[in-house]
Amino acid sequence: MDISHLIDGLNAAQREVVTAPPGHLLVLAGAGSGKTRVLTQRIAWLVEVENVWPHAILAVTFTNKAAAEMRARCERLLNRPTQGLWIGTFHGLAHRLLRLHWREAGLLETFQIIDADDQQRLIKRVIADQNLDDTRFVAKQGTWLINAWKDEGKRPRDIDPGDNPDLMRWIDVYAAYEATCQRQGLVDFAEILLRSHELWLKQPALLDHYRRRFSHLLVDEFQDTNTIQYAWIRMLAGASGQVFAVGDDDQSIYSWRGARVANMQAYTRDFPGVTTIRLEQNYRSTGTILAAANAVIARNSERLGKELWTSAGQGEPISVYAAYNEQDEARYVIERIRRLVGEDLKRSEIAILYRANALSRVFEEELIRHSIAYRVYGGLRFFERAEIKDALAYLRLLANPSDDGAFERVVATPPRGVGDKTLEDLRGAARAADTSILTAAAAALRAGAIKGRARSGLESLGALIESLSPGNASPLGASDSLRLHERLEQLIDRSGLRAHYEAQSKHDADSRVANLDELISVAREFVLSAEDEAAGISEMAAFLSYAALEAGEGQGEAWDDCVQLMTLHAAKGLEFPCVFLVGMEDGLFPSQRSIDEGGNAQLEEERRLAYVGITRARRHLTLSYAESRRMRGQETWNRPSRFLSELPRNTITEVRPRAQLSRPGSYGARARVASDDWGDQPAIGLGTRVSHAQFGEGVITGAEGQGSHARVQVNFEDAGSKWLVLAYANLVVLG
Repeated sequence: MDISHLIDGLNAAQREVVTAPPGHLLVLAGAGSGKTRVLTQRIAWLVEVENVWPHAILAVTFTNKAAAEMRARCERLLNRPTQGLWIGTFHGLAHRLLRLHWREAGLLETFQIIDADDQQRLIKRVIADQNLDDTRFVAKQGTWLINAWKDEGKRPRDIDPGDNPDLMRWIDVYAAYEATCQRQGLVDFAEILLRSHELWLKQPALLDHYRRRFSHLLVDEFQDTNTIQYAWIRMLAGASGQVFAVGDDDQSIYSWRGARVANMQAYTRDFPGVTTIRLEQNYRSTGTILAAANAVIARNSERLGKELWTSAGQGEPISVYAAYNEQDEARYVIERIRRLVGEDLKRSEIAILYRANALSRVFEEELIRHSIAYRVYGGLRFFERAEIKDALAYLRLLANPSDDGAFERVVATPPRGVGDKTLEDLRGAARAADTSILTAAAAALRAGAIKGRARSGLESLGALIESLSPGNASPLGASDSLRLHERLEQLIDRSGLRAHYEAQSKHDADSRVANLDELISVAREFVLSAEDEAAGISEMAAFLSYAALEAGEGQGEAWDDCVQLMTLHAAKGLEFPCVFLVGMEDGLFPSQRSIDEGGNAQLEEERRLAYVGITRARRHLTLSYAESRRMRGQETWNRPSRFLSELPRNTITEVRPRAQLSRPGSYGARARVASDDWGDQPAIGLGTRVSHAQFGEGVITGAEGQGSHARVQVNFEDAGSKWLVLAYANLVVLG
C-alpha cells in the first residue's frame, strides 16, 4: 500500500506526530507550525495504516469552519466520504448526542437551542417574575454566572451560597431559569455540554456503548478547553480510549470565558504514558518576528516550553512608532498602509489589531478620510441580525409551540396589537396552568377574554401557525409537502414580516429585506446530513440547530479587498502579510485591570495575547503607542507597554527619535530619551529642572515641534533662556 501521500512534505517533527504508535499523545503546536495538517493526516494514518475503523474516530475542534476544513481534508486524503467520522465542535457533537438520546437526557424531542441574546432575554424575564430589582440583579451578570456554573459542571444544588444573600438569590434565579427552559424545551450553549456529560453519568450502558465505539479521540485547540469539556473528554475516553491532544499553552487567551490552560498539564497527569512532541518550525512569520514573539512569551512562568524558528530568513526589523497622541498614531498607520498598498500588498492583506474595540474609531475616521475601504471584524453575524432572528422565531414556534421566547418575538414583530398588559396576563395564565403562552392565548381567545385588535392579531397568528404546521393545510396544499424554504417564505410573507421591513423608513430597510431573502436561499440550499436523517431528525429541527450553532461563531473570511480591523482575541487563528498592533500602552495593553487586580495569572494571559498578536504577522509588523490618548472623554498619559521593553533590541527599529515632551504632573508620562529601557525613563515636562553640559541648570518653560524637530525652551540660571533641540541637547533631569 502506498502511504507516501500521508507523510510527503512533512518535517521531521510533523512526521513523528503523524506516524506515532497508538497511545496518548500531546502535541505542543506553536503558531504557524501546521497543526491542522498534522491533525488531519493523523486521522488518515490511523485509518489507512493502523486499520482503525472510521466510525471509531471522534475529532473535536472549536469552530464549525475548522471542522468543515478538517472533514474536507480527510476526504481528500482518504479518497472516500467521511460520514462515519464524528468531526465537529464540542457543541456540535454534544448536540448530536442529545438529538439521538433526547429521551434519556430528559429533553423534549422538539428541544431547541437558544443563542446568547435569547438566553439573556429569558433570564431577564425570570428576574422580573421573581420581583427582583433589575438594577441590582442585572440579566447580563446572571447570564455570565449561570454559564460559568454550567461550565464548571454545577447545578443550583451544587452551589454553596455561604452567608451571601445576593448569591442565594442568583441561585434561585438559576433554578427558576432551568425550570423554564425544561418546560419550554430550550437549551443554551452551556447546557448542551453539561446535559450531554450528565447523560453519560446517568446512563452507564450508553456511556459504555460510546466508549467501545470511539477508541480514538483527537482534540484540537486543547488549551481552550474549559472544565466541562475536559471532563467530557475524560469521561468518553475512560480507561481504553486513546487521546490525541493538540494545543499551544502560549496561545491560551480565553480564561474570561472559562478556558483553563491548566488542562494541558492536567492531561499529562490524568492519562498514563503521555508522549509529548513539539512542533516548533513556523511556516508563517520571519525570523525577526519569531525572535520577538519568543522573547516576550519567555517571560511567562509554568510554560510547557517551546521556541519557534523558521528557515525562511530573518526578514525586516519590526517598526516601533511612538506617537504624540491617537490622531498622530492613526495618521502614521494609515499613511503606511497607503504606501504598502501602492507597492505590493492588497488591502485585505493588512490588519490593524487592538486590545479594545474602543480604539478602532480614530483609525476608521482616518481610513474614511483617505477613501480606503475597510471592514471591522466582529460585527453582527448573519444569524444574529434582528430580522433573521424574527423570521427564525416563526420557524421555532412551528417546531416547538412551547417556546415562549419565540412566541413573544413573533407577537412583537410585526406588532399585533398585543399590549404589555395583555402579554403579562397571558404570562400569568401560562404560569398558573404550567403551560406555554401560546396555549394560554388560545384558551383566552376561546373564553372571550381578549378583545379588539389584540384578539384579531392573535387569531391571525394562530391561523398562520396552524396552517403551516406539518400535517395541516396551507395555500400551497398539504403543509407536509412544503419544502423548508417554501415554508419559511410563506411565514415571512404571510406573517407580515416582509411588509413590516419594507415599510420602514430607515435607510437599511432594503438590506433587511435582502437579508430575509438570503435566509430563504440558505434554507433552500440546506441539506439534511446523513447522520441527522438516520437519527430521525426533521429538516426544520436540523436547520434551526444549524442556525443557532452558527450564530455563536466568528465571521467567515470571504472578505472584499479592504483593510481588516479587529481585536486581538478575534485575530486568533488568522494571519496577514502586514500587521499593525496599535495602542501598545500600559493600561490599554496590558489592560489596567490585569495590572491592578489580576495578579500574575492575568498579566501572563495578557502576555500570551501579545504573543498571539505578534505571530499574526507574516512579513511586516508595526507596533505603535501614543504618549497621550483621549478615551471616554478623558485624556490619559500612559507609559509604553511593558511588552515593548521585552522585545530584543536587535529585532526593532524606531521609526523616529523618541525625544518628546510630556505634560507635567501626569501619571506615567515619560520623555523618550535614548535608552535601552522602555519602562523606566526619567520624567520630563514643563517645570522640570534639567542640567545641560554647557549652560548649567535650568527649568523647562516651553516646547514646540515634533519628531527630530522637537524643541524645548529652558530658562537657565546663568545663561538665560535658550531654545534647544531635544533630540541632541542631552538634558539630564535633576531630582
